[in-house]
Amino acid sequence: MANVVVVGAQWGDEGKGKIVDWLSEQADTVVRFQGGHNAGHTLVIGENVYKLSLLPSGVVRPNKLAVIGNGVVLDPHALAAEVEKLKGQGVAISRDNLRVADNVPLILSVHRELDALRESGASGTKIGTTKRGIGPAYEDKVGRRAIRLMDLADLDALPAKIDRLLAHHNALRRGLGLDEFDAKAIFEELASVAPKVLPYMDTTWQLLDEQRRAGKRILFEGAQGALLDIDFGTYPFVTSSNTVAGQAATGSGMGPRAVGYVLGIAKAYTTRVGEGPFPTEQDNEVGNLIGERGREFGTVTGRKRRCGWFDAVLVRQTVRTSGIDGIALTKLDILDGFKEIQVCTKYLLDGQEIDHLPASQGAQARIQPVYETMEGWEGSTAGARSWADLPAQAIKYVRRLEELIGAPVALVSTSPERDDTILVQNPFEA
Repeated sequence: MANVVVVGAQWGDEGKGKIVDWLSEQADTVVRFQGGHNAGHTLVIGENVYKLSLLPSGVVRPNKLAVIGNGVVLDPHALAAEVEKLKGQGVAISRDNLRVADNVPLILSVHRELDALRESGASGTKIGTTKRGIGPAYEDKVGRRAIRLMDLADLDALPAKIDRLLAHHNALRRGLGLDEFDAKAIFEELASVAPKVLPYMDTTWQLLDEQRRAGKRILFEGAQGALLDIDFGTYPFVTSSNTVAGQAATGSGMGPRAVGYVLGIAKAYTTRVGEGPFPTEQDNEVGNLIGERGREFGTVTGRKRRCGWFDAVLVRQTVRTSGIDGIALTKLDILDGFKEIQVCTKYLLDGQEIDHLPASQGAQARIQPVYETMEGWEGSTAGARSWADLPAQAIKYVRRLEELIGAPVALVSTSPERDDTILVQNPFEA
């Protein structure tokens, strides 16, 4: 039985929550391997709706172990608040079903404020972040000055580590003409939350290795999408971590052999939140109609998503950079009723055809999409659970996408309800 890695194959918001929840029922352990609490997953289980930002999706199911890996940056106050919120919805959360890596870097108030200052500043490139401190926390991690979860277990040694952190941040604040952060206030910020988060701390790489050796099914869950990867995304309009499938190994400490089937999640169209290039964006009635039908608003921020046609060039590129074995195609029902549907098959850059997204920011801004027009369908795909339930043209659309992206469709999702899914290949049994 293969372990499974789930990655977004576009810019995030592809509907990973439903797919991960469906897979988590078959898994023993669900691992979150990168990102912070800026990524939202909405789970619909029966009549209950759970909105998660940080906790792995498996935490809402009984008898599953949820793990937050070392590749995540953790806001301890956000974790405590999310745990309490879920407990209020009747979800039991304890050390029995939640563990957090002892070496996970923490997001502090200094990170949130710096993030907001950069986004609201008149100078520099506006990225369109959620201002939750994700990027600055990753900067401190690679700068070797981060406060990590394990540091909360030794409060006597914490002040020296705070001083090391503030030597950097207060220098920035002086340069911006702002008051410096007070080390005592940062200490209190951390000391107050320590009792709420330390019970979940563990040496998770070791725990996961034990799970693997015992033959447990492990599901790796990422945040955002591969096109927001710090290396392979639309830089600089990206997140601050690696979002491709390879990060599942690094962000959990398990090693590449533990990563099995890679399932990419892609919408039947394309959306993006925030700034940056979007070759197939439809800033018109078509885009507005897709957004209204698909309820394209961010789970965490409520921001309206930009909408456009399916970009096969980008998904094909993600299939290769993440080693995707199969695609879960979501929101096919949103395209019901369109007389014609367009699919981007290649680009023009300065009059020359290219088959990939170039790394250059300037070149990305000059990309022109080349479309293939397909006949739409009049029947409904909403709630379909087998190929027989789909209109013939909808099946043709799915098959054409498979050809263009170079990967088979393993699942088709036709509504937010978990049972409204057409299963072609179960990733755990591939």
